Amino acid sequence: MEPFQRIIISRTDKIGDVILTLPLVGFLKENYPNSEIIFIGNTYTKPILESCENIDKIIDWHKIKKLPIQKQLRFFKRLKATVIIHVFPNKRIAFLAKWSGIKTRIGTSHRVYHLFTVNKKVNLGRKNSEKHEAELNLELLKPLHLKYPIPTKNELTRFYGLTKIAPLPERFVQIIDRNKFNLILHPKSKGSAREWGLNKYAELIRVLPENKYNIIVAGTPSEADEMEYLLKVYASKIKDVTGKLSLSEYISLINEADGMVACSTGPLHIAAALGKRAIGIYAPMRPIFPQRWGPIGSNSTYLVIDKECNDCKTSSHCQCIEAITVEQVVNELNKSELKR
Repeated sequence: MEPFQRIIISRTDKIGDVILTLPLVGFLKENYPNSEIIFIGNTYTKPILESCENIDKIIDWHKIKKLPIQKQLRFFKRLKATVIIHVFPNKRIAFLAKWSGIKTRIGTSHRVYHLFTVNKKVNLGRKNSEKHEAELNLELLKPLHLKYPIPTKNELTRFYGLTKIAPLPERFVQIIDRNKFNLILHPKSKGSAREWGLNKYAELIRVLPENKYNIIVAGTPSEADEMEYLLKVYASKIKDVTGKLSLSEYISLINEADGMVACSTGPLHIAAALGKRAIGIYAPMRPIFPQRWGPIGSNSTYLVIDKECNDCKTSSHCQCIEAITVEQVVNELNKSELKR
């Protein structure tokens, strides 16, 4: 029998954060293959969790948090979990875990409410760390009796477990061209990252040879409005799927594509996790720099200017990211062509 029968992973934030937590889940499953892994996430990220073979049960926190507190507590008690790992600290979840009697409660020592709710504290400060987010997540496993040593950053790709990808719906199959390199451009980030300008993406579309590249532009419905000019001017050179895909469908599309160019955003991390040629375009500013948030994948890379800079700390306009040239991106794509 496993020492921990049911382990809860709590991470209720965004797509990229959840993707970078999957190696922790996979490594836990390798250590305790017969343990039930329960993941508390949000409605928005559920398609990612459903695609992971290492997750046995998914809890939609968006739904649970709407219940009266007594019903929330009864729900947690019925889980009969033996361990909870607070990867993304959440005050309500921390108290529910304690009140419901979960024996081993792991979390960072850098949250005041964890003084009262967590009994296995890890001295984990993320903001000024030199480590990658995925590596920092694994630090939270130290209080457990692991069978195997914690993997290095370069070893994390085998722990994603994204093997349950749904087939691309029939109505989107024609988007993929098997005779070309299917490249997804995801220019926007809903304000979560510093962005390479739309003018740069326009130039990239212009210079990539149409006989080699099938260019797909993706984004949310609101981002489609922001990219209206780009989408109209280059309509004949691209396939526009902005605002037309659910997250589950987008994951399926990424899985069928060959590569992606994007800033530090969730879809980039999905592409990296699926082994695609994921090229991230980053600012050098801490804590959003690629050493912390870069894509981790067998065929991923990133571009960032070689300097320390915080000039855009109070503004979304970033000269450093604009200094990255289209030629640099094309060079990285050419490396992809050599590997095909």
